[in-house]
Amino acid sequence: MFAAALALLANNSWFSPLYSGLLSTPVELRIGSLELAKPLLLWINDGLMAVFFFLVGLEMKREILQGELSTLRKASLPLLAALGGMAGPALIYSFINWGDPATMRGWAIPSATDIAFALGVLALLGNRVPVSLKVFLLALAIIDDIGAITIIAIFYTENLSVEMLGLALAGFTALIAINRSGVKAITPYALVGLFIWVCVLKSGVHATLAGVVTALAIPMEGRSEQDQSPLRRLEHSLHTWVAFLVLPVFAFANAGVQLTSLSLSDLTATVPLGVALGLFFGNQIAIFLVTFVAVKCRLANLPDNLGWMQVYGAGCLAGIGFTMSLFIGTLAFDSAELINQVRLGVLMGSFASAILGYLVLRLSCSEPVATAKLAPASAG
Repeated sequence: MFAAALALLANNSWFSPLYSGLLSTPVELRIGSLELAKPLLLWINDGLMAVFFFLVGLEMKREILQGELSTLRKASLPLLAALGGMAGPALIYSFINWGDPATMRGWAIPSATDIAFALGVLALLGNRVPVSLKVFLLALAIIDDIGAITIIAIFYTENLSVEMLGLALAGFTALIAINRSGVKAITPYALVGLFIWVCVLKSGVHATLAGVVTALAIPMEGRSEQDQSPLRRLEHSLHTWVAFLVLPVFAFANAGVQLTSLSLSDLTATVPLGVALGLFFGNQIAIFLVTFVAVKCRLANLPDNLGWMQVYGAGCLAGIGFTMSLFIGTLAFDSAELINQVRLGVLMGSFASAILGYLVLRLSCSEPVATAKLAPASAG
């Protein structure tokens, strides 16, 4: 939040030329005939965010194998809620932008939940929040991350290089072979993962997906019962770096909305309006309705100690789409004007969702409850 505020300040003061110049600074890496030349902004979005997606992949694998998504009974309610939370915002955005092919590319922007911000708001409520609510929101957001990754791979991939995709697939096959051979050291996985990242970067598929693919091959079990698994070691060590370096740098590079010439017409343009209303109304309405119908039709069970107002509050918090929404916005649009509009819509929708979610849960979680420690989540 501080980094986002700093970006807003920098891009709306006499520091603006320095801010823009910094992000457009060319950075080149050459090894023989292999050349990677991008402005600093793209190194952040393609490189640093690959580390973020690697951590998300580790969390996904742990939750699917041993956590809240390990059985159909546990996963059914957050799964249905997450599907609603992706469809509702997309429908609102598409309705507002219907008929404009250029802006319709951003339909997926409001469909993503930022779990770091959402759990951060829950933390403000202390021990009033039941553990079942934290687990529900965490599982919902992880499934949402899986959906966002799938959307990026399918809808925001252009100019595919079959040769580079083949090399990336060979790298993933090598990772599986290393895993099957019982290798627990992290270095071989890191080296092959770096190779996959370069191949995916050159293939036309967004490079951050290499982080997820690499994470799926990291061993879940250690050498012995006393030895912590490579996956848990990496997850534990990366959380600090992602929380205090990767995400703040990404926020600083992508949240700098230009406000100096902002007018009412800018606020009501279809892109910021679609993003803001999709995040704010789409998530809270769709998640609550889908959850209500699923429970009443006995497709899933409402977790213990969780009431309907708390489900509604969780749906409001799911409208905080900061990191992933901004990220998808950079993939959807090339125009600086449209990207600025995306940033404006994300900030408006996320801020309103955070305020409403906090107020709803503050009123519905008035009494302290016994709490258990919950594994931290990165974001998305």
